This record gives sequence, structure tokens and C-alpha cells, in this order.
Amino acid sequence: MARWNGCGARARWARPVCRCGWCQTRRGDSAHPATDGVRGVNGRISMVDALRGWALLGLFLVHCVERFALYRLEPWNDDTLRLIFALFGSKSFALFAMLFGFSFATIMGNARARGTDFTGRFIWRLVLLLGFGTLHVALFRGEILQLLAVVGLLMIPFDRVKSDRVLLAVAMVAFLQVPLLARMVGAALGQGWAAMPLFPAPPDDLTTLTTGTFWQATWENLTRGNVVKWSFYIERGRAMQIVGLFLVGMVIQRRGWLARADRHRLGWGLVLLGGGALGLLGRDLALLVADLLPGLPGDRHAANAGMMWSMLGWTAVHAAVFVFAWQTPVQRLLGWLAAPGRMTLTLYIGQSVLMAPLLYGWGLGLWDAFNPTVMALAGLVLFALQALAARWWFARFRYGPMEWLWRAGTLGTWAVPNRLAAANAR
Repeated sequence: MARWNGCGARARWARPVCRCGWCQTRRGDSAHPATDGVRGVNGRISMVDALRGWALLGLFLVHCVERFALYRLEPWNDDTLRLIFALFGSKSFALFAMLFGFSFATIMGNARARGTDFTGRFIWRLVLLLGFGTLHVALFRGEILQLLAVVGLLMIPFDRVKSDRVLLAVAMVAFLQVPLLARMVGAALGQGWAAMPLFPAPPDDLTTLTTGTFWQATWENLTRGNVVKWSFYIERGRAMQIVGLFLVGMVIQRRGWLARADRHRLGWGLVLLGGGALGLLGRDLALLVADLLPGLPGDRHAANAGMMWSMLGWTAVHAAVFVFAWQTPVQRLLGWLAAPGRMTLTLYIGQSVLMAPLLYGWGLGLWDAFNPTVMALAGLVLFALQALAARWWFARFRYGPMEWLWRAGTLGTWAVPNRLAAANAR
């Protein structure tokens, strides 16, 4: 068998032993599975990249059928829209959050393996991501980078927590949606504060995006549109859910549930069954709790909490099904998602750069020209082109364009080799 000298260099006829950062994170467990089939270039975990690419595809399809936030002006309610939302609505976003926590734990673990503390650098990395998100929200108000950056900053102290059980306990508290349940109880007791919006948002004027100039639409997105977005994240419980998913991603990385998925089939099977049960019963459970309180049947806070519980369950199903599918011949097809999954920042922002001029009034204004079926098909075609472009790019470069810029900014130097020939020489 081949011996791993770090991730990537190996010598023949030796036991596989690895000293990469991921392995050193797990005390007393330093061996990669010999046949896990997940290791890609530069020691990356190909299945994680592919899962991230799957989340990117789902998010893009949701944005397409939503016409990049304009669907409320002229709602469509056909089978395609319902199918896309059933498959990906709120779930792709949640997968991104879980993998964000996974990446955080990987980066910090690799730094510790090198004997360095990356905390300060990672904080600056998140500040840069917040900057990217702020520029992005000027183009598309529904973007998620700002939320990931802010939650990431809040989660920095948890890297110091050694106990995975503590991390999971905190995640469970976040998943319970305690703020929503507290407001539900407060409303049942007649407290006015519980019925008022926690984060009052001004009226959402989407018409500016369809009739205004580029600068008017940009200002609308940066001001009222951004407030509406954050109000939605807080009011619906999504921000709390992201906290829990971030911590779960950290534990998954520490435990090797993705890097050594073949050794955790039983655990992923339990995730599949438990996630399915929560997905089916989450909303009903929250409404049952609301019915137990006097005068509060069907309370909106309970409905929001139940929706988050249900979406959490289906997100777990997504992850488990993908892990099992990766260990079958379907991996050859899913492997195409790995390249776009390695440059999600570039492609995610690129999707808005492409679609906003097509849909918004300051561009071609095609927001009401196509039904959800056409928009979904267009999304599939455009994502396929992005996947092909990503494969071409990574045959020549190590990082995507925005990923390279993010890395150079994090390290504070432009001397970050990107071309493969230069990187290999370095």
C-alpha cells in the first residue's frame, strides 16, 4: 500500500499514514481510509467539494424560479416551482452553512498541525467575506455571504471548545429556536412585544428593481433591501439555525464523518432516518405546542419554528443521501459537481452578475417573461456551463478567481501562486 507523507506525496509498499492537518485534529487517529474514494487534488476531500457544488446548484435553481427576489411581484404557483422548493428550498442554504463550519474546523486544524494560531487571520478572512457580501448585496439582496460571515465571527470562540458533546449541545439549543418559542409563549400571555416584529423592516419596494436605474436599484438593495433580508433571517429563525449548523459542521469535520464516510455508514443511516422523521413531523410538532397554549392556535412564531425544524430534517436527509450515493457508481456523475464546489464564491457571485442584468429593469427587464419551468431549465443549462468552465479552470489553476483574491487578502500578500506550474515549482 502507499504511504502518505503529508497529503499528496506517497511512497510505495508502506502502511498509509497521514500527518495532514485534518488527521492531526483527531487525537490518536491518523490513518486515511485506503479506499475511501474521496481524496482529490491537494489533499481536498472531493465528496465535500461535490456536496458544496450540489448546494450551489440547488441555491441557483431556487433563485432562478424566484427570479432573483422578484417573484413576489407576480407570483407563479406551478408544479416546477413547488418541486424546486421541495427539493432545495432552505436546504441548500443549510448545507452551505454546515460545510462552512466544516471548512472552518479544517482550516483551524491544519494551522494547529503546523504549530500556528490562525484565529486572527480567520477573523480577517471573515471580515473580507463580509465585504464581498456587502458588494454582492448591492446587486442581489437575497445573498447569503453576509450572514455566513457574521455567524462565523460569532462562532470563533467555539474553536477553543475541545468537547464535541458541548458543541452538539449548543447546536441543539440553537435548533430548538428558543427565541421563537419564547415569543410564542409571550404572545399567548398577551405581551405586546411578542407580537411585534423583532427587527422592524420598512416596506419592501421591489418595483425599484424592475423600473429603476442601476444606481437606484443598487441603493435600494443596500438600504431597505438589506434590512428586509436581515429581518427575514431573524424573524424566521434562520440565523439561529445557521449557528447550529455551523457547530454541527465542526463536529462532522472533527469526527471524520465526511473524510471517512465509509466507516460511518450506520451513523449516516441514523441521520437519514431521524432527518426524515423530523422533516415529516417538524411543522406538526411546533403547531401542537402552540395548540397547548390558550388562544394561540397556528401562531406564526410556532409556524416559523416548525418550518425550521422540518427544513433541518430534510437537510440531514440531503446530506445522508448524498454520502450514500457517493459510495455507489453514481459517484462518477456526482463527481462533476466537485469542480464548481471548489469555486463556489466565484460562481455564486457570478450567477448574480449574469442574472441581474437579464432580469432587472436596468438591464433587459425579462423578470416576467418566463415561467418557473423555463427559468429552472435555464438555471440547469447555465450551471452546466459553469461546471464546464470550472473544470477547464482547475486544469490550469489551483484556486478560483475570487477564491484566490480571498486567500491573498487573508494572507496579506499578492504572492500566492495560482497557476499550476508556478504552484508546483513553489
